[in-house]
Amino acid sequence: MVLRSYWKSRLKRSCFPAPRWIRPGLAALFWFCVTQLVCGAGTVGEVKYVVQKDAEFDVTYNDTVTSENQTIYAFNHTISRNKTEGVRVTVDVMQQQLESPILFVIRQKQAVMSFQVPLILRGLYQRKYSYKHVGRTLCQPPTRAASETQYFFVDVSTLSSQGTNFQLRVSRVESFTLQTDRKFSFTASPSQPQFFKYVFPDGVDTVIVKVNSDVNFPCSVMSVQDIQCPVYDLDNNVAFIGMYQTMTKKGAITVQRKDFPSNSFYVVVVVKTEDEACGGPLRFYPLRPDELIDAGNRTKDLDVVVSPAINSEKYVIGMLFCLGIFLSFYVLTLLVACVENKRMKRRELFQNPSDMSPAETASLLGKNGDGKTPASPYEYGSFADNGSTLSSEAITDTATSTDNNYGYLERSLDSVARSRQESLSSVEEDDYDTLEDIDSDKNIVRTKKYLCVSDLARKDKRVLSKKYQIYFWNIATIAVFYALPVIQLVITYQTVVNVTGNQDICYYNFLCAHPLGALSAFNNILSNLGYVMLGLLFLLIVLKRDVTHNRALVRNDLNALECGIPKHFGVYYAMGTALMMEGLLSACYHVCPNYTNFQFDTSFMYMIAGLCMLKLYQKRHPDINASAYTAYACLAAVIFFSVLGVVFGRGNTVFWIVFSVIHILATLLLSTQLYYMGRWRLDAGIMRRIVYVIYTDCIRQCSGPMYIDRMVLLVMGNIVNWSLAAYGLIERPNDFASYLLAIAICNLLLYFAFYIIMKLRSGERVKCLPLVCILFTAVVWGFALYFFFQGLSTWQKTPAESREHNRDCILLSFFDDHDIWHFLSSIAMFGSFLVLLTMDDDLDTVQRDKIYVF
Repeated sequence: MVLRSYWKSRLKRSCFPAPRWIRPGLAALFWFCVTQLVCGAGTVGEVKYVVQKDAEFDVTYNDTVTSENQTIYAFNHTISRNKTEGVRVTVDVMQQQLESPILFVIRQKQAVMSFQVPLILRGLYQRKYSYKHVGRTLCQPPTRAASETQYFFVDVSTLSSQGTNFQLRVSRVESFTLQTDRKFSFTASPSQPQFFKYVFPDGVDTVIVKVNSDVNFPCSVMSVQDIQCPVYDLDNNVAFIGMYQTMTKKGAITVQRKDFPSNSFYVVVVVKTEDEACGGPLRFYPLRPDELIDAGNRTKDLDVVVSPAINSEKYVIGMLFCLGIFLSFYVLTLLVACVENKRMKRRELFQNPSDMSPAETASLLGKNGDGKTPASPYEYGSFADNGSTLSSEAITDTATSTDNNYGYLERSLDSVARSRQESLSSVEEDDYDTLEDIDSDKNIVRTKKYLCVSDLARKDKRVLSKKYQIYFWNIATIAVFYALPVIQLVITYQTVVNVTGNQDICYYNFLCAHPLGALSAFNNILSNLGYVMLGLLFLLIVLKRDVTHNRALVRNDLNALECGIPKHFGVYYAMGTALMMEGLLSACYHVCPNYTNFQFDTSFMYMIAGLCMLKLYQKRHPDINASAYTAYACLAAVIFFSVLGVVFGRGNTVFWIVFSVIHILATLLLSTQLYYMGRWRLDAGIMRRIVYVIYTDCIRQCSGPMYIDRMVLLVMGNIVNWSLAAYGLIERPNDFASYLLAIAICNLLLYFAFYIIMKLRSGERVKCLPLVCILFTAVVWGFALYFFFQGLSTWQKTPAESREHNRDCILLSFFDDHDIWHFLSSIAMFGSFLVLLTMDDDLDTVQRDKIYVF
């Protein structure tokens, strides 16, 4: 007809009559085309018989399909704008052996779905799993009309020449739309995925979708997808769009309204073909690559519930609570400082020499009425055989002492100043001709049986202050260069999570992960604020003490010059900076916690433990403490082994053997260094000297150790470290970083306990403030460790297994157990630092040659 009209119009416009041969030519052309079409169809195959049937819901159709016939089932149903009903198509193939699969094509108004039966799903290493029972839910696009009747068709076809029996059933899903806070139970399998619709109610901007099961396996995947067709609900495509995560018993995804313009979304649950992604066993490898594997029964019973998340008021309350806790420490510190300042002023007024009689002044200077020094009954060991360079006056005073505060010898401050000047002059370079004389003097002083702090505080104060200030500047430099790439990396991690929707990248506590902006778990980041604020507060306290001490030195205060533990604040500054960096890097780690960045959370923990041990040692050994370069080099080696252990240590026997040997050798070397106060050499003659010492002290004559206290500490330390090395070699724990941190903490606690015991044994006392700090810190550490070991997630397992440990928030509906660990551990670390800072305040008026070294 088109050609006919065309030629008619042409003839009308033409001024010449049409030739007579045109009409027969057109007829011949049409006959030729029809003949070619029929012949071509005959060469491809026989003509199929297409049968269309009107079908109904909830009716099972048993039918047979071959390559010669095609069956179309026509369905219609009414949908409304206010109510969404799901439609589910279930297909079964009855025959065991099939020449060709059956193809099912479901044509809807705005979508097309197709699948074959048996359904072939692939696993790892191209394994193929066959499923003959398939159930799929149709996508339900939204309608603009109040009510609309829609048609859809199910086309069934195959290329098999033999008849294939199948069953088809189409049914409605009454509970297709999930209700808020109402649990819905269902069953899913790899070939029968399930998905449901949820619509945000008014006034709710964030919800948590929770899927639970009573059994671990089979492994499954939960996904949240936008309302669009097609819905990706198979194991091989569920990760294409939306947010998704693997799960065993628990799964939870926080969904925000702003991410879904339609104010609704699909909750998709898919059972995987294999359990390897969830930590389960891996099936055997097929003998032939194309061999189909029977997956067996992989159905799983699950339930889903959608609950509203917290509102903005909870965020504000959580932030104010966090700020309030740590600002209270600033207020408390200010109050304590004011009280202490008033007390010091009262003491100065009471002890003002201008208002005292000569007898009172003499008594404060440690003299009796006749000008002589009172005696003390205390003897730190036997001074009769002390091979020290103490003056004869000091030895005589010790032998005849009867009464003394702290059990120490007392002399007038003037004589102390003179003796101090004399002792300082003994280390001037002009008094020595060669370096060998200086080494000889060191050997005499440091190898005495009973050492005093004055023996190990002979170097110039300015030189030592510069030496220990390097600790602060080095750690500040390390912090800058360490933190910048860490921040860039975790931002990249968070971006990848937000773009791909893969919730398996980060190991959150998904049942208590509150998003804010681009951050997935803002509460875990906020709770690290305590480390930063308390670290800054500690720096301010140290700065105040530093300024006060410098002022005392400027006015030539003899207590500051000659009494107490030598004041060096560089390590304290480094400790406060390390605490602040621990908070920053812990926050970075919790942006996206996983095994690849766990060292961010622990690196400065190693530094804090190492700096605390160095500070304890520095208190009574200021001249021979390690330099900043040596200390940070050792800590860098520890962090290096931590990374190696995390990456290669899991189940690697060779690694554990090497590490245990290095651990034991390092313990022995450090023990030798501490026992001999650094007066030994590691050279070619070390073995000869060891054999000589064993022969003279153990074989020729059995004599006890010269330094008994040091020997007790080092023996206990070696027992602890050898035991930890044996435990690591036997058990080979998966969490190597925590194991290494446990070694550092055990050694720190052992040394701290030894220090306190020896301090009390030496007749010293602990003042009220450090005693309160010790008791308070011990209690807080106990509660902190309780919450730490709750274990809300673990990157040692698969993401799905880690989610089994997830738990709901327990504080203000905003913070979980690990957040409370952050709160308490930051407070406990701050308290521990205060203990180190104040524990020797009782010695501020005691002369240094009366303070013993241990």
